Amino acid sequence: MFASNDFRESRREPRPEGSGAAPAPRLPQSIYRYVLDVSGPHQILLLLLTVGVFLLEVVPLELQRRAVNDLTKHREFGAILLLCGAYLGVALLQGGIKLVLNIYRNWVGERVSRDLRHRVRRLVSSPAPAASGSTAQGIQASMIVSEVDPVGGFIGSSISEPLLQGGVLLTVLAYMVHVDTIMAGLVFALFLPQFVFVPLMQGAINRRAAARVQLLRHLSVSVVESGSGEDRAAATDAQRVDQVFQLNMGIFKLKFSMNFLMNLSTQLQIVAALLAGGWAVYMERLEVGGVVAFISGIGRLTDPWGDLVTYFRDVNVTQVKFHLLRDAVTEQERGSAPR
Repeated sequence: MFASNDFRESRREPRPEGSGAAPAPRLPQSIYRYVLDVSGPHQILLLLLTVGVFLLEVVPLELQRRAVNDLTKHREFGAILLLCGAYLGVALLQGGIKLVLNIYRNWVGERVSRDLRHRVRRLVSSPAPAASGSTAQGIQASMIVSEVDPVGGFIGSSISEPLLQGGVLLTVLAYMVHVDTIMAGLVFALFLPQFVFVPLMQGAINRRAAARVQLLRHLSVSVVESGSGEDRAAATDAQRVDQVFQLNMGIFKLKFSMNFLMNLSTQLQIVAALLAGGWAVYMERLEVGGVVAFISGIGRLTDPWGDLVTYFRDVNVTQVKFHLLRDAVTEQERGSAPR
């Protein structure tokens, strides 16, 4: 699937210096525009795989519900074996699709990282007249170590990841409504507060993360430029190091506090499902298998919701890093252009 010819289109990847080829086009303003430029056809295939994964998400829940109900009704064990075999088959199918999806994502991301590394390499191989060699080396070190790989890795999952996790959330929620509307309403009511505190806390994390990226870039360049170090430069660098520490601690406090509140919300949902489901079983309005499947569904909501939160955090940080890469490459190309 991942093409032996390596898809080396000339319009997407820079060619080596001296080959006589035209320079690679400038990086676009938006990272999503860059995603489509370098991996548009692959994103379509990733979307198809993603849809297959989240459509299969509720099948194990339904098979689990039926198996438990059959056990409590003392039906023939052969029916249980068939349901368990079907469960295993669906698990293998979904796991296989996920395996291909994950490998494919990372292959796309590595292609993008290679493209960006070629662009960054040119910053040092032919630096702009206005830039000192040490400055160019400092920029290159910062970008290669802390910026290129995250941008490439993000692009591999930039479209398929939110679709996958959002699809899983909606599919599981729809199944919960199908099993029992009252329990689904209680669970959703307890889930709603996360739509308030998560964006607020995540926004605060994003602002600190963006500021940290900028500080680390300035620190990397300053360390290379200062050499043995002037007192003023050393004091400025020390201040930046302290600021990075403070930003990191702020991020940790917000991140783990948010995780605590999200986990507490999940536990409250399980308690509500046990209470409402237990009452429904007692009133003979619902079977035990429905409660078991419902609680399993709550567990399946936690991971995709957490992954979506992480994704939107990465969007902000990666956009900042992409802008730094774009600005550095654009400035270099302008400085190297014939006058």
